[in-house]
Amino acid sequence: MKFGPVAIAEAEGAILAHSVKVGDKKLRKGLRLEATHLAQLSAADISDVIAARLDPGDCHEDAAARQLARALAPYPTAAGLRVSDAFTGRVNLLADGPGVVMLDVGAIERFNMVHPMITVATVPQYQQMGPGGMVATVKVISYAVPQVDVDRAATAAHAAIRLAAPVYRTASLVVTDIPGGPSNDKGIASIRGRVEALGMALVEVLTVAHRQSELAAVLPDIGGDLVMILTGSATSDPEDVAPSALRLAGGHVERFGMPVDPGNLLFLGTLGDRPVIGLPGCARSPALNGADWVLSRVACGIAVTGRDIACMGVGGLLKEIPTRPQPRAGRNG
Repeated sequence: MKFGPVAIAEAEGAILAHSVKVGDKKLRKGLRLEATHLAQLSAADISDVIAARLDPGDCHEDAAARQLARALAPYPTAAGLRVSDAFTGRVNLLADGPGVVMLDVGAIERFNMVHPMITVATVPQYQQMGPGGMVATVKVISYAVPQVDVDRAATAAHAAIRLAAPVYRTASLVVTDIPGGPSNDKGIASIRGRVEALGMALVEVLTVAHRQSELAAVLPDIGGDLVMILTGSATSDPEDVAPSALRLAGGHVERFGMPVDPGNLLFLGTLGDRPVIGLPGCARSPALNGADWVLSRVACGIAVTGRDIACMGVGGLLKEIPTRPQPRAGRNG
């Protein structure tokens, strides 16, 4: 592609790089100049314009963006995505429903290394999305790029972006209650909102005393494909009430504690073939916390192991609580 000043007499078919005012009208950048446009420019005593002229083998920005989007999501419906129309070299990939973003990160990095004018930007890996949310945007920065580079980028990242939809449809919640403990109404409402944002229904909510035996007694028979536990007093040890109750009920605790703040006091386990999430106290608030990361992945059938949780620390500092002092604040050493 050639870019720079072009005499009006030679500009037919070129792409206008900067908007130009001609009389009471404006020829906008990105316009492919035709004879009528050249006549308007000449009538306005404009002798040349800054324009882009495609070379043989070049691909126009919109055509390139469409090809690249098709490569990244060749079967968008199956991938849980919708693809926008191309405009100014941009195509957006949108979530077609609730879910979690699954990226081939290495492939996307290779895509972005092919040519600096060929780009795709995405949300982070495992980002939870709602319907219509933007998962990725393909942008061809220049007015055209070599077709050979479009082909190379398309090959590098074939089917690299998809949305994992929820595989569970229902969830239940057990809340333990202690005298003088926090009100449960707001916490239940926040958790219900999380569940419904993932396209699931909260089908059962039980409140029991904050005792191991009472919690263990209700866990096997509670409904829902997925079980959550919210304790009236924070779980502070693997042998505390909630994880002990899960084991007493015949379940397994995969991991207690996570390097995400807020959200440290989460535990994850199973009871039969059902996942069980012990929620941290911060799940009473609708604000983002580590429980959101685990719940969304589990709901979408993405395996979450103890190692997966351990790897959440990078990027896991979600919010510093203003009323909590920094660690060792005011101390020497």
